[in-house]
Amino acid sequence: MKKYSIEIKWGIIFSLVSLVWMFLEKGLGWHDENIAQHAIYTNFFAIIAIALYVLALLDKRKNYFNGTMTWTQGFISGIVISIVVAILSPLAQYVTHEFITPDYFDNVIAYSVESGAMTQEAAEEYFNLTSYIIQSFFFALVVGVVTSAIVAYFVKKN
Repeated sequence: MKKYSIEIKWGIIFSLVSLVWMFLEKGLGWHDENIAQHAIYTNFFAIIAIALYVLALLDKRKNYFNGTMTWTQGFISGIVISIVVAILSPLAQYVTHEFITPDYFDNVIAYSVESGAMTQEAAEEYFNLTSYIIQSFFFALVVGVVTSAIVAYFVKKN
């Protein structure tokens, strides 16, 4: 476990930062009065996510690999971070939708139906806690692995 303590730390940090981002989204009205902009502006979190992976792999390189790290070592480290984030994602989704923004699903369903993007049934099937827990788990794994591969390339130092 000590071998992966840096990855666990950064997976937890990533999850906490994502909750802070949810507070920001809610505060900016992207979950209610400005929900039409949500699909666009929520993507700015990708910049933060990439920065966190860079910081995490730099931390691993400096404090575990003594200043040198191969692409493979960085990639594996990033995968472990992605697994931690994926494991924590159901809890993060629960906290987000039960405490931070409990009206989000009602609001996004109403907006999707009113804008003609979805039927009521399709929106209810897509926008719910169970669906978001599943989506966030697999999204964290897939996007985390891709991000890890790219970031490890730039952070490697032989």
